[in-house]
Amino acid sequence: MRPFTRGDRVGGQIQKTLSDVLARKIKDPRLDMATITSVKMSPDLRLARIYFSISGSATSKDEVIKGFKAARGFLKRILARQLGLRYMPDLTFFYDDSFDYGARIDKLLKSIETDNEPDNKPFTEE
Repeated sequence: MRPFTRGDRVGGQIQKTLSDVLARKIKDPRLDMATITSVKMSPDLRLARIYFSISGSATSKDEVIKGFKAARGFLKRILARQLGLRYMPDLTFFYDDSFDYGARIDKLLKSIETDNEPDNKPFTEE
């Protein structure tokens, strides 16, 4: 069995191309701080679920989704030229909250660490 399906490979190409387009060709200020984190393809390669995160909190995730929806046609044209697929997948954009969740867990762990600090003295051999 092959380690990667065709959907995984196409999703990787879409992620790479979209990341490049966001960095170089998109002029929409709503998409300045957006980063493509992953792309999940349907088994028939007709649907692409594109997950993004936002660095910095200057724009809300709803504004970024509106920016992606406005640029959808432009992005599909560029992807069609780059990928050469028979059918261009429909692009849907979703906010990836895993980074927010990880930051929340990190903050909780640090608060536990500082709350118990006087009790947790380092072990020293005598």
